[in-house]
Amino acid sequence: MEALEAIFRWIHVFVGIIWIGHLYFFNWVNGPFQAKLDAPTRKAVVPELMPRALYWFRWGAAYTWFTGVLLLQLVYYHGQQVLATGADWSAGAIVMIAVTFLAAFLYDALWKSGLANNVRAAVIVSFLLLSIVVALFVYFGHFSYRGTLIHTGALFGTIMAFNVWFRIWPSQKKIIRAVKDGAAADANIVKLAGLRSRHNTYMSLPLLWAMIGQHTTYFAGGNLGIPSDLYWVFWLIIIIIGWHIIFQVYKKAGKVQGF
Repeated sequence: MEALEAIFRWIHVFVGIIWIGHLYFFNWVNGPFQAKLDAPTRKAVVPELMPRALYWFRWGAAYTWFTGVLLLQLVYYHGQQVLATGADWSAGAIVMIAVTFLAAFLYDALWKSGLANNVRAAVIVSFLLLSIVVALFVYFGHFSYRGTLIHTGALFGTIMAFNVWFRIWPSQKKIIRAVKDGAAADANIVKLAGLRSRHNTYMSLPLLWAMIGQHTTYFAGGNLGIPSDLYWVFWLIIIIIGWHIIFQVYKKAGKVQGF
């Protein structure tokens, strides 16, 4: 099991770099670059560039999610790391594991509803729902500090992989075909692909914290004035900080110019 964990972790990091690297390329490099292209150049560049990049993007997402699930099973379920000290497996823990992987459907329904027309309201509702889920990890599922972090990360990763395969990739195929044919892509499809890609970018930094932070318990309480029973509130603050960092990077990406 220890050998399998090392192998899966190695592959997980490798394919994760492929996935998230392309995500950042699309949002911070390719997006501003595409806006500078005229129609003939776009017709020549997009059908050649995007299918290649999207191949690595979507399969990187698939293998990152798959190896992540394998690591969850090895380390947190088989290795008994998911539950807090003294806690036993319960219906609450099973329910919260199910919520981790089914939350993508609630997220998708929310962002397909009329609420999505008000981005600020939709973000607030999304964060409130996330806060409830994180609190339930602690008080209903009785997850450990590490279990809470990694399952929040798994929730983000599942939503992100869902977006890649069922929202971004299908939309991009239609956009690429339209560009290749010299036609204007459907504005709603372009909006959908762009919105879900931005969502993935915002979720990526908290996800990286969940992956890295679960290897230490420094922020689990007892340091920096963080009560041990309220570490999950600090975790929510970290998520907000991560979103703000991504926001600032988007602002910088729009200002970077070519020669």
